[in-house]
Amino acid sequence: MLKITLIFLSTALLLSGCGPSSDSRYDSGYSDGYAEGYNTTCKIRSTLVEGDWDDKDYSRGYQDGRAAGAADCRSKK
Repeated sequence: MLKITLIFLSTALLLSGCGPSSDSRYDSGYSDGYAEGYNTTCKIRSTLVEGDWDDKDYSRGYQDGRAAGAADCRSKK
């Protein structure tokens, strides 16, 4: 019985580490924001984004990326 409990707890601990990290959510948001900022500022095309606004890391990355993309567009003109 103890062995089964240990196996179950070990498996639960290993699986609890699965899922997107805050770094990957920020990176995803940054990428979406950069593309949207660049494309909109340069008037290239509209951009579809994931838009996970409830995730604070995604939202923060999106805002940072949007500012960077718009700035890059303006610097290339």
